[in-house]
Amino acid sequence: MKSTRERILDVLHSNPRSSINDLAEAVGINAISVRHHLNNLEADGLIQYDEERHGVGRPRLVYSLTERGVERYPTRYLQLTDRLLDQLKEALPQEAINRIFTQMAAKLAAAHRKKAEHLPLEGRIKLLQEILAQEGFEVEWEADGDHYHIREITCPYYHIGHSHPEVCTIDQTLISTILDIPAEKIQCVLSGDRHCTFLIPRPQPKENPL
Repeated sequence: MKSTRERILDVLHSNPRSSINDLAEAVGINAISVRHHLNNLEADGLIQYDEERHGVGRPRLVYSLTERGVERYPTRYLQLTDRLLDQLKEALPQEAINRIFTQMAAKLAAAHRKKAEHLPLEGRIKLLQEILAQEGFEVEWEADGDHYHIREITCPYYHIGHSHPEVCTIDQTLISTILDIPAEKIQCVLSGDRHCTFLIPRPQPKENPL
């Protein structure tokens, strides 16, 4: 059974620009509860609101899914992308396909390279987190002993990746390029893991000469 949060998202997917009262009626809860869920969904970046005027008086707020929210629902675009990649694979050798994805990531990283040049490693990781968020990834990271763990909570390529795992080279190349350190993937959702996780070595302090 779907949660109230999921039901609200479903309504907004099929009926964009719904008001709080519209959602309350569709989901079967009161407007106060709807507002609470909407605040949380907005904080998660899944919905957005706009003002809609109807004659005289205060405008009402209407809600819709953000791009990130829409990506929760497979669309015809996924089918189109899947078919395009199938055709590319028929026309090009695998090495060429891999090179295309690597070049895409390198071009994206090049646009942010200057920002990362003079940052310490943790500063570059924070910048990387922002860049990946712009691309649709939700990322968290932590220091653990001699390494950093970079964990992808959500991935915009999840559905396509099952048929075309080559797309996974995009985020791995982007991570390695921005951090200027090879990123080792130690977990992958396509292998049954809960998240894709990358391991980054922490720089060791230099020993002072005697």
